[in-house]
Amino acid sequence: MSNAPLMPKATAVWLVENTSLSFSQIADFCKLHELEVKAVADGEAAQGIKGQDPITSGQLTREEIERAQKNPNHQLQLAVSKVRLPPVKPRKGPRYTPVSRRQDRPNAILWLVRNHPELKDSQIMRLVGTTKTTIAAIRDRTHWNAQNLTPADPVTLGLCSQIDLDFEVAKAAKANPDAVLRKEEEPETLLSAEITTAEDAPERELDVESVFAKLKQLKRDDADEDDDDRR
Repeated sequence: MSNAPLMPKATAVWLVENTSLSFSQIADFCKLHELEVKAVADGEAAQGIKGQDPITSGQLTREEIERAQKNPNHQLQLAVSKVRLPPVKPRKGPRYTPVSRRQDRPNAILWLVRNHPELKDSQIMRLVGTTKTTIAAIRDRTHWNAQNLTPADPVTLGLCSQIDLDFEVAKAAKANPDAVLRKEEEPETLLSAEITTAEDAPERELDVESVFAKLKQLKRDDADEDDDDRR
């Protein structure tokens, strides 16, 4: 048997104290080393551990124990439970967010909306554990705290892992490539240096005569001030 009983050491203690099974049989059933079972019997191990009755817990039957006591070569078989527990279905819905992190969710949503417009609302809900109403309010700037929101990476905030974010972004990019292209083709607000320093950029021609005229006027003004000082 590959499955061990619940509380194997406590079960071994009970079997040592209440049956005449060999150390080898108990060790094989409890998935322990034979020397460890011998140490339990000698009082050198499992001190303070209360024995666990495998019959009461439904892991062994009396008939199975008696059969093994009569035949030292018989290996104990773990009883099959008659109770069938239904499989636990994964919970669907938004990701749970700790209370200490919930105040960061609006900032994370704003970051996702701005940096990954290809993401669907359902994907943002999975990543940061929010609602569609909150996403719409932040996207439309009608959120009650919209003026104070600052975009923040949800991975840095600890709301999701980088693996989850990359997976959702890749999935959204495959489903909606047009949104990714629009994001990459957004116009820049500042002109590049290549444009501003281009050789064909218009330049103002200098009026040499007007420059010299201004210099002469400045010298004349300085001379007048000197004359006033002498008087």
